[in-house]
Parts: sequence; structure tokens; C-alpha cells
Amino acid sequence: MNELIEQAKAYFRRPTPLEVISKELAEAHLGMLQAETAVDYAKSLVEYHSTRIERLESHLAGYSRRMKKEKTV
Repeated sequence: MNELIEQAKAYFRRPTPLEVISKELAEAHLGMLQAETAVDYAKSLVEYHSTRIERLESHLAGYSRRMKKEKTV
């Protein structure tokens, strides 16, 4: 019974400054990891769209050349 009361006291006690700092630091590390993941994702999207634009512009140029040749023939 004493153990239960001690657990309840420990649960409801005010955290120490060190405990608060440690918790906030862990949250900051987690936030940083999430932000780094978002940066990685955004960089991959930029690379994907750049490659896609280059490919489509190449196809467009080739198509335009073929259309010009057909008009002259």
C-alpha cells in the first residue's frame, strides 16, 4: 500500500528543472530529425521535377523538329 502511495506522489510531483530541460532537448532532437527528413524529401522532389522537365523539354524539341520536317516535305 505504501508503494502505491509513493508511486502516486511521484506521478503528481512537479518535475525538476533538469527533467524539464532533458525533455525539451529530446523534443528538439526529434523536431530536428523530422525537419531533416522533410528537407531530404523536398530535395528529392526538386531533383525529380528537374529531371522530368529536362526529359519533357527534350521530347518537345524532338517533336517540334519532326513537325517542321513534315511541313517542308
